[in-house]
Amino acid sequence: MRHGTQHADVATAELDSALRGGPFHVALRAAIAARGLPLQRVQHHLSRYGVKVGVTSLSYWQQGARRPQRPESLRAVRALEEILQLPDESLIRLLAETDQGPTARRPATRSYRSLIEACDVLDRLQDELDWSLDGGLHTLGHHERIRIGGHRELAARESQHIVRAHRDGVDRFVAVHHGDPGCAPQHMTVHALENCRAGRVRSDQETGLLVAELLFGTRLRSGDTFLFRYAVEDGTAGVSREYVRGFGFPGGQYTLQVRFAADALPTRCHRFAQHSAAAPRSGRQTLPLSGLHRSVHLVEPRVRPGLLGIGWDWE
Repeated sequence: MRHGTQHADVATAELDSALRGGPFHVALRAAIAARGLPLQRVQHHLSRYGVKVGVTSLSYWQQGARRPQRPESLRAVRALEEILQLPDESLIRLLAETDQGPTARRPATRSYRSLIEACDVLDRLQDELDWSLDGGLHTLGHHERIRIGGHRELAARESQHIVRAHRDGVDRFVAVHHGDPGCAPQHMTVHALENCRAGRVRSDQETGLLVAELLFGTRLRSGDTFLFRYAVEDGTAGVSREYVRGFGFPGGQYTLQVRFAADALPTRCHRFAQHSAAAPRSGRQTLPLSGLHRSVHLVEPRVRPGLLGIGWDWE
């Protein structure tokens, strides 16, 4: 009992410190931890206030990967102050201070837009397919192959997943594809290649997002593993300069391979990482382009929340 009391005291002290000094995402994370509420419960409480916010958005808010800005999101922040039993204006004040401080300047990168501008749209599209934050699956391995076409465009992406169910009854996966700026998701095609079939597909023209339901044809029991493979034919945007993958949870091995058309070879390639979309890029490392196979790749043995990607330069 004493151990539990000490843990609560530590959580309360961390919360008090975060509310005084911020930043917003640290204070929000500390408040949720101090109340011991899973994000699904927080979302449920918000709905009782007439505010609809996806679990994905809440997760990004407390990671610092995105920040509430829209009127509906600011309503959610004020409701969170009541739900989490915080002083009035405590989270709103931290949000305003961050907007005016040195971190308010954000990098105008493709990956930042992927998580910030498209996050609310992604929540909506996933809600339409009744898909939760992780869908009852843990990723053990994920291998992505990106094909860059002769016009330097993102022509296609193929993904192979190895997953393990952590609850009974899981029978599908919802894949997310975010095309390059100017893409036309309504003209993309989803192909179920192995151990799955394509179900419902939803897209959003403004953000370039496409989400697709992949049906397993079987219901997994908790602990079962499953392997499936699918592809998205894209080729609808202009010149591509990088590919970024975001991770909301720690997981298994991730491999990213980018292959270029013979008549469209970049001058340089590199890998990079980010702790969040708002953080500076780090871990930059030059990747040698294989002359025979015209490809570069990265391997991350065990992924952590954040972003990983490969960028390249054209002449």
